[in-house]
Amino acid sequence: MSKFELKLPQMGESVAEATLTNWLKEVGDTIEMDEAIFEIATDKVDSEVPSEVDGVLVEKRFDVDDVIKVGEVVAVIQIDGDVEPSAQDSSENVVEEEVSVEVPAGQELETQMASVKESVSSSTPDFSSSERFYSPLVKNIAKEEGVSMDELEALAGTGKEGRVTKNDIMAYLENRSNGSQVKKEAEATPQAKIEKAEAPSAPKETVASKPQGPKVQVGAGDEVIPLTRMGKLIAHHMIESISTSAHVQSFVEVDVTNVVNWRNKVKNTFQQREGEKLTFTPIFMEAVAMALKKYPLMNISLDGDKVIKKKHINLGMAAALPDGNLIVPVIKNADQLNLVGMAKTVNDLADRARNNKLKPDEIKDGTYTVTNVGSFGSVFGTPIINQPQVGILALGAIRKIPSVIETDQGEYIGIRSKMYLSHSYDHRVVNGALGGMFVKSVADYLEAWDINREI
Repeated sequence: MSKFELKLPQMGESVAEATLTNWLKEVGDTIEMDEAIFEIATDKVDSEVPSEVDGVLVEKRFDVDDVIKVGEVVAVIQIDGDVEPSAQDSSENVVEEEVSVEVPAGQELETQMASVKESVSSSTPDFSSSERFYSPLVKNIAKEEGVSMDELEALAGTGKEGRVTKNDIMAYLENRSNGSQVKKEAEATPQAKIEKAEAPSAPKETVASKPQGPKVQVGAGDEVIPLTRMGKLIAHHMIESISTSAHVQSFVEVDVTNVVNWRNKVKNTFQQREGEKLTFTPIFMEAVAMALKKYPLMNISLDGDKVIKKKHINLGMAAALPDGNLIVPVIKNADQLNLVGMAKTVNDLADRARNNKLKPDEIKDGTYTVTNVGSFGSVFGTPIINQPQVGILALGAIRKIPSVIETDQGEYIGIRSKMYLSHSYDHRVVNGALGGMFVKSVADYLEAWDINREI
């Protein structure tokens, strides 16, 4: 009977692995071509992986929360649709045949040496003594790095039902290598432990890889809502950004009356001709792209003690999702798009973001981010920088307000459409002058908008 091995497909240039988040089919289920079999997740994007053939699912090789490398076989599908009743027996026969093959003397010696090394390793955790689930990848990392069972049990997991993921254990190992004494204590001799016990008691160092907040008391009638996977990632990224960058804000009020009047004049014609809505977002994105060309030192990243000046202007566009989470699709080479191209790109990314159809490559390599807090009525905000970028611009709500208008004939009060631009930037590498001049450049571009511009 012919079988098809469904492998984890390539999901982007820099994506080498993904986490399996959900099985949509069970062993024995009939599957049609292009029907989704399981769901995977990278950093922020959830994707479904479809079958390339018709058949019956006969084997699942990974569990939920396992990390899978690109090209690894995730599932086996029997193409003719008939499940072999002796599938398990045949696999056992294969194992028996493989065992019966003669092993060369040199290879046998290496095998024996490897088994001896494993047997004398005192740091190998005994997973059979734990009721907690650990994926094969986490187990292997723990064995290779000498992580004890006590350390694993105390490690806070961010996976489903508190499971420890690859990122959790890698973060813990990095924490430990940067000064944690847990491993040294675990490897200390019994005599050293006795001496330590006799010494005056000191505060114990936590083995958790992340700072823990105060314990929250759950009262009667309170509802406990677990964070989603994406919610946990967002929370982690926000805390990481605050602890990494020295956030400073600059605020500028902008008169966008010309922009509002121009859009009202052309939006219906634009939609009839292009089949796309013309929102304010592509206009603002164009202004930001032009300001980044004028001030390229805002289009940078800080790597240790080196500044990386980015060649391309890739604008992140923060988009709210229906479940309350946030995702940031990226407009690549935004400075090379005209307004029609910008509008089409903005609408396409926003629509696919809301419907969970973004590809991994479409949320990476951003060099600067724009977020529209005005869509929820906020006048201005203090957004958190999207690492490893050094700046983010918040667009406030457009409001009609009385304003002083200066003319050659004098000053008078009139009704104008105005908004605030809130610029957060990393004060480690961006001083107040550059941060202020950049956001002022965006404002100047918008205020000088040509009311007769053709599109």
